[in-house]
Amino acid sequence: MKISYNWLQSFFDKKLPAPEKLADLLTMHSFETEAVGRLEDDYLLDLDILPNRAHDCASHLGVAQEISVLLKYPLKTTDYSKQIKKNKESAKGLIKIEVKDASLCPRYTARAIIEVKVGASPKWLKQRLKVCGLRPISNIVDIANYAMLETGQPLHAFDADKLRSRGKQKTLIVRLAKKGEKITSLDNEKYDLDQDILVIADYRDPVCIAGIKGGKGPEIDGQTKRIILEAANFSPQAIRQGSQKIKLQTDASWRFERQLDPNLTEDAINMAAYLIQELAGGRVLNGLVDVYPEKVEPKKIILDAGQAKSLLGVNINNSEIANILRRLGFGVRTKEDKIKVTVPTKRLDINIFEDLIEEIGRVYGLEKISGQLPEAVLTAPERNEDLVYQNKIKDILINLGFSEAYNYSLVGDLEVGLYNKKPSLIKIANPISQVQKYMRPSLTMGLLNNVRENKKYFQGVRMFEIGKVFNIIKGKAEEKKRLAGVISLDRSGQAQEFYRLKGVIDSLLNKLSISDQWYDDQIETDSLVPSFCYSERRAEIKIGDDCIGWLAEINGSALAKMDIESKVAAFELDFEKLVELVDEERSYQAPSKYPAVVRDIALLVDQGTKVVEVLNLINVAGGKLIQDIDLFDIYQGKGISEDKKNLAFHIIYQSSDHTLTDKEVNRLQDKIIKVLEDEGGWEVRK
Repeated sequence: MKISYNWLQSFFDKKLPAPEKLADLLTMHSFETEAVGRLEDDYLLDLDILPNRAHDCASHLGVAQEISVLLKYPLKTTDYSKQIKKNKESAKGLIKIEVKDASLCPRYTARAIIEVKVGASPKWLKQRLKVCGLRPISNIVDIANYAMLETGQPLHAFDADKLRSRGKQKTLIVRLAKKGEKITSLDNEKYDLDQDILVIADYRDPVCIAGIKGGKGPEIDGQTKRIILEAANFSPQAIRQGSQKIKLQTDASWRFERQLDPNLTEDAINMAAYLIQELAGGRVLNGLVDVYPEKVEPKKIILDAGQAKSLLGVNINNSEIANILRRLGFGVRTKEDKIKVTVPTKRLDINIFEDLIEEIGRVYGLEKISGQLPEAVLTAPERNEDLVYQNKIKDILINLGFSEAYNYSLVGDLEVGLYNKKPSLIKIANPISQVQKYMRPSLTMGLLNNVRENKKYFQGVRMFEIGKVFNIIKGKAEEKKRLAGVISLDRSGQAQEFYRLKGVIDSLLNKLSISDQWYDDQIETDSLVPSFCYSERRAEIKIGDDCIGWLAEINGSALAKMDIESKVAAFELDFEKLVELVDEERSYQAPSKYPAVVRDIALLVDQGTKVVEVLNLINVAGGKLIQDIDLFDIYQGKGISEDKKNLAFHIIYQSSDHTLTDKEVNRLQDKIIKVLEDEGGWEVRK
């Protein structure tokens, strides 16, 4: 923000420090300031005023008040309401104001001025506007801009005779625009309006985009004799929304977006009315037309002086604390260590006693507060099992060739549409976009998006994610942590993804020292497996009788909706159950020092045969020498009857006390084959 040094000097009788020193002072106590240089007979200061101080410091008067506090210089102010000449004619005879929604316009203040002579502004006024980066236009417009730069309150002037009315009163209506309405701004730009844009209208059409830009219709020109001057307070959200929609930001909208004090309108409009009286020969009609249904009152905060000293780490006496607050314009009443502080309405950034302590500290001088090491007892943090195993699982999957994904927790209709049976969803009340309307019920949705995007560049995709899912369980929202993964191979095959992913899960559980896992493909109707998976290639992952997740191949219709051409298999595990199981099975078991022997078995079974049935028979027949069994292929197709399928297993034999001989392994293998043929009734393929 650009500030005129000479303008600041006009508020003081004492000489201000040189521009460079004044810039350093403001930087140390208030906001970053840079002295830019000399402009004719003036200097320019460039201030970086953050939004929390734009309420009271986005103006020359606000900056002057800061300087007054820091230098302890008396500040010269003028009550312009007392400088306006008395007039018997009332402004209410010319102006009528209607505000349709007070939440969008908390206050609207107007004054009427007649017999004005529009012309050029005096040289001093032009110079000050130029220093601040504004182009002089005419005395009326320049005065409105000047008052804004001095007080921080934007103003606008209408030519009263160009406003359409039904009677003598000129009615200004603050309302939302109607769909299809248009307006041409003062700089001849045309804008299409809609119901999200706040406007000021006469009884027919919009004449101003509220808080942003005036309209071409009732503009001030050389023929103007009667003007209506407005100073309003608008909702920051409404102005921001309108500004973004029409892609236009102005000095006025910048201030309104950062929120202004509604009580500022009166001082600003009185100043502008006085200057028009003096510089344009205007006659100010008596009184304000003011719509202000809910007056904003000063806040009151109790400050404990002892607590202020403790938080600041410096011993400031109570009288100095009270003096700093008074210089800041706060009302102060003290009683021992308790200070009752009345906060001016313009200080919208002060809400709690910590805010007051911050003000005391910066004015006192943060450089005066010496650094002190805190006194504390350092203790070792408790082991976070969740984080430990999360990192371990990530390392395992990364070593297995997977990449980690981080997806949004929100999904849209596309992802929800994958389900054949729509799940109970948690819908966002005010979604930021239509593609982020729901809390995700599954991690797989986001991973399918990852597969689609990565398939553009890579043939094979292996990805996983650890994150929260959100579901409605028994009428209540429930948040659970999940581990999910997907795989899409770079070559075609009969359900290869499903069995590759099964091997990944086996390897993961093995490395986590979790045993007794098995895959239940006899799925119940209320299974955890999503409805967008194939019914013939899906299974629940169980440890004993406890289901910890699911593994499945995504069906073709779901992949088509996601624009994925290759096969995809996915798994999803309950992360919290996984961590519990790791804790339970943390006992150490030394690995066998004797080599393992692997034999394969392939058998022809009926379509309805469950894999778990075969695994149970193999385990019973093989006994304790069977270390592991891995299903590595299922074949259905050419050469096999439609009611049959071929299952292929790796059987791993290993002893803990000796090296197995071929004779021992062959004997066990023959025994298993006999059991499978006799008891299972299946054909072992040789």
